[in-house]
Amino acid sequence: MITKLGVATAYVSDYDQALDFFIGKLGFELRTDVTMENGFRWLTVGPPASPEFQLNLTVPGPPMHDEQTAAALRELMAKGALSAGAWNTDDCRATFAEYSARGVEFIQEPADRPYGVEAVFRDDFGNWYSLNELNDKALDQEAMSEAFEPGRP
Repeated sequence: MITKLGVATAYVSDYDQALDFFIGKLGFELRTDVTMENGFRWLTVGPPASPEFQLNLTVPGPPMHDEQTAAALRELMAKGALSAGAWNTDDCRATFAEYSARGVEFIQEPADRPYGVEAVFRDDFGNWYSLNELNDKALDQEAMSEAFEPGRP
């Protein structure tokens, strides 16, 4: 049985720029930085509050991707069509202010939602992320269904 997610991937175009963004702007920690025999760089970071989680920062290309796949991924990155997930925070508005001051680009300011407060930001590579301050209804399926479908039978 799966117990939790350990590693997720975000596509980036430059490893050093990715480290600057995730460590310098978001305050993440370096988890792993190893170059394999085949030239593949395994670079992971993660938030200090979740030491068991790793975000793998991957530049599209060999040996993981052929050139056609790498080109398609770069095109999706350029369009801002990829999301690498949602991050939780205890205070969305405070995190928004802190990250904005560090130069993080927000495409949606904090807004009240049925599940809490949400803002949306982009990394330097076009990937977007939801930043969530969850409330007590966030994991209550009945409450969420009612919030998104008012008056449903």
